[in-house]
Amino acid sequence: MLQRLFPSARRDFKSLSEQEILALAISSEEDDARIYLAYADGLAEDYPNSAKIFEEMAEEETTHRARLIDLHKKRFGDHIPLIRREHVRGYYERKPDWLVRPLGIEKVRAQAAIMEAQAHRFYLRAAQQCEDADTRKLLGELALAEAGHQTTAEELEAKHLPEEVREAEDQVERRQFILTYVQPGLAGLMDGSVSTLAPIFATAFATQDPWTTFLVGLAASVGAGISMGFTEVASDDGVISGRGSPIKRGLATGIMTAVGGLGHALPYLIPHFWTATVIAMIVVVIELWAIAWIQKRWMETPWSRAIFQVVLGGALVFAAGMAIGNA
Repeated sequence: MLQRLFPSARRDFKSLSEQEILALAISSEEDDARIYLAYADGLAEDYPNSAKIFEEMAEEETTHRARLIDLHKKRFGDHIPLIRREHVRGYYERKPDWLVRPLGIEKVRAQAAIMEAQAHRFYLRAAQQCEDADTRKLLGELALAEAGHQTTAEELEAKHLPEEVREAEDQVERRQFILTYVQPGLAGLMDGSVSTLAPIFATAFATQDPWTTFLVGLAASVGAGISMGFTEVASDDGVISGRGSPIKRGLATGIMTAVGGLGHALPYLIPHFWTATVIAMIVVVIELWAIAWIQKRWMETPWSRAIFQVVLGGALVFAAGMAIGNA
């Protein structure tokens, strides 16, 4: 009755017949095989050895699907009901690969582990709900197969990913992360933190008005963020350089530029001028230390060189702002 009143409502898993459970398993195995093949396709260029692992996992899912279809033909004939994950309430969902791109190697490995664990739980529950001996036997075997996929994945990794190959792929992943997020974000943070020092502190010492100083800092930070973001997007489409999506780089640059400027502009929301100024100076020191740390952590810049560059640049700009503000 409810199905007639609400045709789009999902079915409870307990309400499924054995034929519907087999149909759901068939469609799930088909979807998983296609996802693994999509992962393999997405990884093939940068991680060819890992791509082979997902190709073999897709082949295994295809084998499971064939066994399920054979059992369905034996018990219920050739017509397989159209039932999919989205038709069953509480059933696990899968994100298509185009929603999780770019396919970071660690992200894909983690997603594959989740997929196998969910499939294992499904087959255990499905076997408990079926009464036919052959169906229970097959579902139980598939549950064991899904549980053993962790071992299978490790065997495939040993086959296709010797230690030196895995290290090389991890280096490619790290390099891509640096090019797409760290490098543009660092450039934005440096620009936002250093370039806004002069206008903010010049305004502060010229007017000694916290609110005016905050408005100037807000305008400078937001304006610089928008400018830097669009400049990064327009400078390189990432196709030849391999730096990744220009939109992602632009967002990283723009957001970090605005953050860098707002860090020492926000203290001027405090109405007492000298209190706000002292806090803003402390924030500047923290910002400059963060820049030096990022350079050391991700760009492998020696501490002495990173600190010298950041402190010297920041001190010169800060001095210029104070000098202009007191003129």
